[in-house]
Amino acid sequence: MKSDPMKPDPIKSDHCLDARGLLCPEPIMMLHAAVRKVADGEVLQMIATDPSTQRDVPKFCQFLGYELVHHAEENDEFIYWIKKAEA
Repeated sequence: MKSDPMKPDPIKSDHCLDARGLLCPEPIMMLHAAVRKVADGEVLQMIATDPSTQRDVPKFCQFLGYELVHHAEENDEFIYWIKKAEA
C-alpha cells in the first residue's frame, strides 16, 4: 500500500505495514510483530498517521538494531523504510 500509486517509492520495499489511523502504542506494536516476519536484508515500508511515530520509529530501530533507511512525510502521512539487518 503506497501513499500515492502514481508516485514511485524512493526505496524498494519487500513488505508494507499500514498503520494509518492508529495511535500510540499500536503502530509500534504492529511494527514489532511485522519485522519478525521479514527476512534478513529485506525492507519493510511502514505508513502511519500518528505524529508520535516520528519519535518512536527511529528509537525502535536504534534499540533493536534495524536500519531506518529513509523516512518521509507526505499528505499528513509518515512513511518509513526499515531494513532488517543481515545475520
